[in-house]
Parts: sequence; C-alpha cells; structure tokens
Amino acid sequence: MTERFSDDQAERDRPVSDAPSTNGRSQDASILLIDDNPDIARAIGIALRIAGYRFDTASGPEEAWSRLAQRRYAAILLDLNFRAGAVDGEEGLACLRRIVADDPAACVIVITAHSGIRIAVAAMQAGARDFLMKPWRNADLIAKMEAAMKQRPVAAAAPAHAAGAEPPLALIGESAAMHALRALIRRVAPIPAGIAVTGPPGSGRTLVARAIHAASPAAGAPVTRIDLRRDDRWDRVAAADGAAGGAVILRYADRLDRIEQEMLLDHLSAAIPCITVGETIAPLIPALRRRLATIEVAVPPLAARGEDAVLLARHFARIAADRFGKPGARLTQAAEAVVRSTAWADEVRGLALAVERAVVLADDGVIDAALLEPTPSVPVPVVAGEASFGLTDAERALIEAALREHRHNVTHAAAALGLSRGALYRRMARYGL
Repeated sequence: MTERFSDDQAERDRPVSDAPSTNGRSQDASILLIDDNPDIARAIGIALRIAGYRFDTASGPEEAWSRLAQRRYAAILLDLNFRAGAVDGEEGLACLRRIVADDPAACVIVITAHSGIRIAVAAMQAGARDFLMKPWRNADLIAKMEAAMKQRPVAAAAPAHAAGAEPPLALIGESAAMHALRALIRRVAPIPAGIAVTGPPGSGRTLVARAIHAASPAAGAPVTRIDLRRDDRWDRVAAADGAAGGAVILRYADRLDRIEQEMLLDHLSAAIPCITVGETIAPLIPALRRRLATIEVAVPPLAARGEDAVLLARHFARIAADRFGKPGARLTQAAEAVVRSTAWADEVRGLALAVERAVVLADDGVIDAALLEPTPSVPVPVVAGEASFGLTDAERALIEAALREHRHNVTHAAAALGLSRGALYRRMARYGL
C-alpha cells in the first residue's frame, strides 16, 4: 500500500501545534490502531504521542481480536483494507461489525481514502462513530477522535465502560463453529430465559456465560458465580437472591443428585437471572431443566474449531510474552503444526498452559515444535508371563466408584483417590467421565 496519508510530511512531524488540548484526559486513555501499513502506523503514532495518548497497534483483524480480548480502548482507529490491492473495504467492515457486536460501546473511527465515501457511509451505518479521509491533518485526526469519544454509544442499551476497565468479552475464532456460537449468543442473550452453557471442561464455558450476561438486559448488574459443589452453596444462592438486580452464574448443576437439584429449585428465586455452566443438561430433572435450561448454548470442543487452535495459540503467546517480558514471541510453522494435530488435554485451557510454558522456555522468543510437544506418558511395564488385568479399565472403574461415593464432588473424590483435583479432572477427561 503506497497511498499518501498526510497532507504534509513536515506537518506530520510538527510537535505541539498539531495537538489539540485534551484537558488532561488523554493521559489515561489508550488507543488501538488497526492498520497493515507500517508508515501509517508510525505517522499516527507520532500524532497520538504528541497529544499525550498511549496506543497499541494491530496489523490486521487477527491481532486486533487478541488486543481487544486483553483490554478496553478509549478509541479504535480502523483501516478498511488489509489485503494488497483491496479497495472495497469488506475486510474492514466485517471487522467493524464484529467489534461493535462484541462491544456496542466501542468507539470506532474508520480510515478510508477520498474515493471511499460510500464505504465510509456504510461504516457509519454499521456502528462507527466517525470516519477520517486520507490524506488528513493530524489536528483533524485528534479532534475527530476526541469528539467521537465524547459521543454516547449508538446502542442505547450499551453499558458505559471506562477505557482500561475490564475488556469486552471477545471469543476468539474464525471457524464456522465459533461464528455460529457468537451469533447464537447475540440471539439469545436479550431473552429473559434460563440459559445453560454446556461443553467439555476447559473449552471456555465460563467465558461464554460471561459474554451472554454482557449482552443481556442485566449487563449492568453484579454477577455472582456459585460453585454448586461447595458446602456453602445454599447460603450463596440466598445471598444472590437478596442482591438487588443481581445475576447468577451457576456452575456444576449437572453434578447434583436429584435431592440436591430439588433443593436448588427451592432456593432459586424466579426473579434471579441465571446462566448455568456444566458439561451437559442430561442429568437435570425436568423441573430444574425448565428453570435453568430453556435454551442450551453448546460450546464446541477445540477439535471442532479447526484453525482456531492456531489463532488461540498465537493469542496466548502474545499475552504470555507481555506478562513475562518476552516481546515478540512467535510460533514456528512446525509448532503450529503441533498445535493443529494435538488433542489438548483440558481443551483451550490446556493449550494456553502449554503455550505459556513454551514462551517461558523459548530462546529469543521462538517457540518451536519441541517446546509444545505433549510430554509422553510412561508405559506400565508388563512382566513376561504375567497376565494383563486391564489397568486402564480398572482405573476408570475406580474413578467412577469414587465419584459415585462422593456424589460427584471432585474435591472429595480426588482426596479419596490420593490425587489432586487437576489430576482427577485430567483422568476424567481421558475416560470421558
């Protein structure tokens, strides 16, 4: 991309005169620039620094989703074309629609060429606060951005969020399964019905539950997360009932026996908005299923998300690199092949752990295949002449017996088996329990 992006090279680098007064507010605001042209990023970066803003850059939508999943920005400057030679703005418009769908309060200013007025109008209709034409004056860029940040969100119901507050709940993934999941969340979240989020442990069920709450009419209400395996569960349910306007995320209702499910029904007020998280709704008694699972939102396992595993691995690498002070961490092609081909124990959570470990151990930020290869299990030797008694089947039976004995209380079952909770969860996942 070689377009000229500023009226004047001298003006672009001019110091204070190009920076309108921000009354000190800019010092606490961060801006995200999404643009694949490093010259434009450098030029806008100069203008933002002069005006007193902190900023991050993303070279395209993939990196943008990763940035947006980590923090909330006061404004987002979005170019509308990323592929070489592209002029139709479709990539940028798709990115804009998803940003606004994830966070209706997002302040997006699109950047387009003079010939792109039709695209700019489409962007405004899709939720952008304003648009900036190339070439521009730095003073105009800052003024438009600050004016846009003062506007109320287009969606009247959008909750107000301060820049730097808890980020919007971005569900990373471009697979058909994830597009369908995001569409379903947008469809059901406004409905005042019991929603059950199901799927394998570690797949992101709680994140999906939080995303549903964030898109619901109760988005501004406090959320109480209640683990129904804990001894104090009924007290916590009663306390949530007493919280004005509060919402509840219930975890592991599917682990309760029939009597405990009936007790849960007795304790739950019909006025409390509930989102339930578990592996399946099959164990729920009909009355509880009607209360908690009018709608089921199934989170797809990582194996059903295709190339999303690599997108997630890159995302976790960026986060870990920032956390551990190892900028520029990247996966080699061989490492990405391992990510694609591995059935990760503990799903997305297991992948995140593996990538974080690899970032810590990587030399010069390069994550190769060896750092991501799962640790091979040590085979149990069988002495010649001795019969094999099916240790795998025996272990599964032992775990099932312990879970039944302790009413699927994983903490108690793990203690009885002499395992940590994490070790027991891994074995349960291995045996499909």
